[in-house]
Amino acid sequence: MTRATRVAMRIGTLALALIIISFLASAIPFRQIIDQRSRLDEARAELAAIEIENGLLANEVLALDTPGEIERMAREKLGYVMPGEIGFVVLASEPTSVIQDPIATPAAEVPWWRRIWDFLSGADSSG
Repeated sequence: MTRATRVAMRIGTLALALIIISFLASAIPFRQIIDQRSRLDEARAELAAIEIENGLLANEVLALDTPGEIERMAREKLGYVMPGEIGFVVLASEPTSVIQDPIATPAAEVPWWRRIWDFLSGADSSG
């Protein structure tokens, strides 16, 4: 091989190495761009869903902001009556008692080494 051929081979090898390095260096940012695009698409879809929900809630606010609806909710939730009306409160037929659980006594403190031994021997899984 002549000197010119060796120089040409070295230049070719160097050029090939630079092409491979530049390809590998650009692959990582390209992958990040693709990931960011997918996240952007997900964010846009989430924004569209939130805007739809916001529109529905705005319509509900408009529907609830009428005098008739306010009166209905006051009667239903707060038990309000109009002047001249008689309000009735219905009581339960017999009072119910709430049964309270007995106060649990704290278990005796088990030493740390005993808990480890029970874990290793399988004694802690039985109860």
